[in-house]
Amino acid sequence: MSHAEIPDVLEQTIVHIRQRMSQDSSGHDWFHVQRVWQTALAIGRAEGADPCIVQLAALLHDIADWKFHGGDEQAGPRAAHVWLTSLQVAPTIIEAVCDIVAKLSFKGAGVAADAMSLEGQVVQDADRLDAIGAIGIARAFAYGGHAGRLLYDPAVPPETHQTFAAYKRNSGPTINHFYEKLLLLADRMNTASGRKIALERHRFLEQFLARFYAEWNGEDVAHLLEAPDR
Repeated sequence: MSHAEIPDVLEQTIVHIRQRMSQDSSGHDWFHVQRVWQTALAIGRAEGADPCIVQLAALLHDIADWKFHGGDEQAGPRAAHVWLTSLQVAPTIIEAVCDIVAKLSFKGAGVAADAMSLEGQVVQDADRLDAIGAIGIARAFAYGGHAGRLLYDPAVPPETHQTFAAYKRNSGPTINHFYEKLLLLADRMNTASGRKIALERHRFLEQFLARFYAEWNGEDVAHLLEAPDR
């Protein structure tokens, strides 16, 4: 694939993914992909990564997520390979992109991360940044509702998953997901750029949880009703 052909491949991939994911209601829709793509592009520029591989991997990272394909971890890289091959993309680029798609997912708090290329680290950071902060919170509850999960149950504690298989089997309440994944992501950013962005979004997660528990336990009600009117 020549330099002149790259914009055309990107444009066709954008159209393909937008059509494929436009009706998703689980938080893994086209707008999620678009945010990851743009964030990855910005981080990639700051970190000196290959923009072609970064953009293609970001656009294709959720093309066939294992969560929606019976737990099949190879569904994503397989679909990405088929798509890029249909566009006659160079085999070296296909291999680089599919390797990223295969390794991108969080696999459990106790599971060691896969070694990734710089481009993979950039796209992974961008994807994880979209899982924290205000949008990350919204996406967590969107997926929880999609999967039929409880909002919160104080009697069900979070789990530290030691294998990817255990993580995939998990069906705990959405609030548990904060402790099982979301609150862990800031410390697992790969790049300096990712860590810089993650800091503020992580703080927002903590602020949200403090407020959530205060309202769940009625602490804000008691505090506000007991406070004198001003």
